[in-house]
Amino acid sequence: MSTRYKFDNPTGVYFISFATVGWTDVFTRMAYKDIFVESLRHCQQHKGLELYAWCLMTNHVHLVAKANGTARMSDILRDLKKFTSKQIIKAIEENPHESRREWLLTMFSNAGRFNSNNTDYQFWRQDNHPTELYTPHVMEQKIDYIHENPVIEGFVEHAHEYLYSSARNYAEIPGLLEVTVAEF
Repeated sequence: MSTRYKFDNPTGVYFISFATVGWTDVFTRMAYKDIFVESLRHCQQHKGLELYAWCLMTNHVHLVAKANGTARMSDILRDLKKFTSKQIIKAIEENPHESRREWLLTMFSNAGRFNSNNTDYQFWRQDNHPTELYTPHVMEQKIDYIHENPVIEGFVEHAHEYLYSSARNYAEIPGLLEVTVAEF
């Protein structure tokens, strides 16, 4: 089975999930979360990414998004993952307060060693199963699922309280990123 990203409809809206190798809890540090958020923002501003929903958990990401103009979602996602992996690994290496540095770098190094697509480290898992959202009902279900992740994990009591999510935008509270709020 192929692990390549498949976005068959260039104008489609997709539910996308991807995780760190070994489902490693990297995004427990604000610095690493902020690298990811800034990278998403860059993709919005410069690469044609339109976000409808997003949530960054400790070891995985959920998005509802599409590519605008001539942009291709597979290219946006490839660039996002490549850039964030390099920046976060660099941040781990340079963080004097990272108590898990050796363990994290060993995890990513071991994953990279067994993958011919990498030279040193592999940060993100390569499997990704984008699902095109054909109806408003399915889109609403996926957005609700994304926003409820931090509640289910017990991070917050209400979805809009989680900073690293678009649930804030849907509750009309300024969020970290601009999103196109879907009307249902």
